[in-house]
Amino acid sequence: MSSTTDPTTTPAPAAGVVWDLGNVLIDWDPRAAVAAGLGEAEAGRFFDGFDFATWNHDCDAGLSWDEALARLEREHPQWLQHGRAYHEHFAASLVGEHADTIGLLRELRAAGVPQVGLTNFSAELYPQAQAKFPFLDLLDDVVVSGAERVAKPDPAIYRLAAERCGLPLAALVFVDDKPGNAAAAVALGMRGLVYAGADRLRADLRALGLPV
Repeated sequence: MSSTTDPTTTPAPAAGVVWDLGNVLIDWDPRAAVAAGLGEAEAGRFFDGFDFATWNHDCDAGLSWDEALARLEREHPQWLQHGRAYHEHFAASLVGEHADTIGLLRELRAAGVPQVGLTNFSAELYPQAQAKFPFLDLLDDVVVSGAERVAKPDPAIYRLAAERCGLPLAALVFVDDKPGNAAAAVALGMRGLVYAGADRLRADLRALGLPV
């Protein structure tokens, strides 16, 4: 079961969906960006030897890339060229899109279901995703953590997504590939689904009363 809640016990149908982007709708591979600049071996060495997730999360939470790279130079100078390669070749990390999942988004859009994106994403880099993936225009809005200077799993960003969607938290389903982010949504009263493929997601959304 990919859901962090049991859809069969939900008292009322869901009315809207909040979507994570990376590895739910967009195939994101940060190693590919570093490899584009420095090669596969150096990319492997970087991701095996450096806490990329924490460093990148700070950018997702509003740290500028100038500040992030300056911090890397101060604290981990051996990885500076790798951080620069990720930033300079970021477009290569946007490997593709999850067509089957986007199909669900399109079905929900056609049925008039409110949908917003909620993504941990650098505000400086997000325009590259907008340019590459026209399907993002199907969403009513996208809450970009870097622009808001707060990132999942902070409760404030889920509340902001609900405001943008125009629905209460309890009426929304949140879909994310990270169990911790889904659990944070559940703690606020949302229905949380951990993404495990479009077929499983379709079944879970249908069980929650959504028209897919």
